[in-house]
Amino acid sequence: MDKEIFIQPISKEDALKICEKIRKDYSGKWYTLAGLQCWGCKTFTGGDTGKMCFNSRSDYRGCNLVNAVFDKNR
Repeated sequence: MDKEIFIQPISKEDALKICEKIRKDYSGKWYTLAGLQCWGCKTFTGGDTGKMCFNSRSDYRGCNLVNAVFDKNR
């Protein structure tokens, strides 16, 4: 049985909302893997959403944390 797996693109607005929520949830938790990932993404991009991880792909699936939340809620 071959199942075709379809990965649905995320809209930029949804990706940004999810990213903001994740950053808020992990704010100050740099000692966790997800917190460190968010801290690094925000710090090294200077907060520019055009350079953040989720924006690294045209379907806005460049961040594993954003992808997990989106897929869970879909």
